[in-house]
Amino acid sequence: MFPMSGYLVVRGVFVAVVLYASVMIRPIEGHSSLSAVLGFAIALLIVVAETRLRDAAVTSLLGGLLGFGVGLAIAIALGKALFWADTTHTGVRFLHGLIIIALPYLGLVLGARKGEWLEPAKFVSLFRDARPQRRYKILDTSVIIDGRVADIVETGFLDGTLVVPQFVLKELQFIADSPDPLKRNRGRRGLDILHRIQKIAGVEVIVSDVDFPHVKEVDLKLIELARSMLGRIVTNDFNLNKVAQLRGIEVLNINELANALRPVVLPGEVMNVFILKEGKEYNQGVAYLDDGTMVVVDNARSRIGRHLDIVVTSVLQTTAGRMIFGRHADGAAASGDPPARQDGRSDRERTEREESGRRPRPAAQA
Repeated sequence: MFPMSGYLVVRGVFVAVVLYASVMIRPIEGHSSLSAVLGFAIALLIVVAETRLRDAAVTSLLGGLLGFGVGLAIAIALGKALFWADTTHTGVRFLHGLIIIALPYLGLVLGARKGEWLEPAKFVSLFRDARPQRRYKILDTSVIIDGRVADIVETGFLDGTLVVPQFVLKELQFIADSPDPLKRNRGRRGLDILHRIQKIAGVEVIVSDVDFPHVKEVDLKLIELARSMLGRIVTNDFNLNKVAQLRGIEVLNINELANALRPVVLPGEVMNVFILKEGKEYNQGVAYLDDGTMVVVDNARSRIGRHLDIVVTSVLQTTAGRMIFGRHADGAAASGDPPARQDGRSDRERTEREESGRRPRPAAQA
């Protein structure tokens, strides 16, 4: 970086050179002192302008120079267009002078103020459509059959344009025509959900005929369609979610939304659950919350089929859902502590280790 003392030396040399040239050339004939004062004043004005322009943005400087050049070119063109005017008339000469001064000045000021438009990003934006872009949400087969997307759309949390690809409709029709009663009911449910979404006021639903014949799998077709439309995929398919994210496609997962909206449970809280069945470990009971979350309760084997107040001891969050571990304190004293394992691990550690490696069925369906 150039030191400040260097700037002072350069400015001093510049002022001295301009002063010397004014004395030698004498722009004011017969007055050396007045010529020196004029040269010194001009040099100071140039130095002041240099200090002000030092912090100016490069785009502003370029814009000012470009505007000055355009204004000067227009002024010269207008001057030549008025060749027929009487140049001996004082009004005509004043008009010529005003044009030569005013237009370059206006070009300089406007160009400096609008210099940021010379940046590549803003310059390209001049040629883009200024209308608001449509936000496309592409529905997957699984999320249509699931049906919760219709409730989300009704509440207004899913905005934009909903896109139903033609190949997804074909898949739904194929499932609805299946000889298997379970699959047939799932396909018909998906078609009913689509009709329900179409009837919701203020929601735009379009059917896209875009297909990719070279792509066989429906999931890959959804990814290609989302890439071409710059949209998001709405799904609850775990595998499609991961593949789409790896390919740079944004995904809205209904299951992740449901997990995020579940009530927060902290260790030490007391909750009442219904013990439904026996657990995998000694003296354990299993219960389920209304949202499908599995609750593993120690010392609750003898309370199967009854409601029980438990104390939450820990919460295990997995990609498939959430599991809550609790303990029935009164049952611990009655039934005694579970026998120690030979491998040195407690029942809680073994349960957490086993359950974290598999997907809890009710939590995944929620």
